[in-house]
Amino acid sequence: MRIIPAIDIIEGKCVRLSKGDYDTKKIYNENPLEVAKAYEAHGIDYLHLVDLDGAKSKHIVNHQILEEIASKTSLKIDFGGGLKSDDDLRIAFESGANQITGGSIAVKDRDTFTNWLKHFGAQKIILGADAMNEKIAVSGWQEESTEELIPFIKEYQNEGVSYVICTDISKDGMLQGPSFELYQRILNECEDIKLIASGGISTYDELPRLAEMGCEGTIIGKAVYENKISLKQLEKFILEFAKN
Repeated sequence: MRIIPAIDIIEGKCVRLSKGDYDTKKIYNENPLEVAKAYEAHGIDYLHLVDLDGAKSKHIVNHQILEEIASKTSLKIDFGGGLKSDDDLRIAFESGANQITGGSIAVKDRDTFTNWLKHFGAQKIILGADAMNEKIAVSGWQEESTEELIPFIKEYQNEGVSYVICTDISKDGMLQGPSFELYQRILNECEDIKLIASGGISTYDELPRLAEMGCEGTIIGKAVYENKISLKQLEKFILEFAKN
């Protein structure tokens, strides 16, 4: 299972929200590159970079931060937030994204999202399936759609999606543990899915449990910032996982 720390960006700074609420914004570091380099120094290869300004304004905003991290570290970056057009996607990839995550666009503009899948392939395009009460949320989680979570994932599997990031919004930033039961159901019902668990990770012991369930990766945010899980512990997990 890949360990994928998250850096969420508002106005160029590393922040975390609780349950996606912009009013709960807490700034943890004013230098995203510094945070990214700390992850890299502890043996981490991946980064989930979220443009929260972009998610709110519905177009890419913080691509310069993406470019800086991509050019000054060797991290493989999955970038999301506000990617709504072919031009947004071009900017993201030209700025150094290894993969992109499409959430709102997969609900609101299926043709564009499926064209991205066909053009770039399933290795490059991740489906963002973020849900509240198992209904997909869009527009930086400011809106709930009528899309049911598991059928939504299955529909896109039929279109060729293999990577899915699923965040249970009720857990996100709350440090109360992830939605193990929900992830198990997704893994059981969506055959061969590469599921990246996100939201609520709070202790080191949750990581092996997610790995044993069959999650392909897990995104960790506030737990690192709040010192609930140390970078040394993540390094240890990566080394132990590599041995197995």
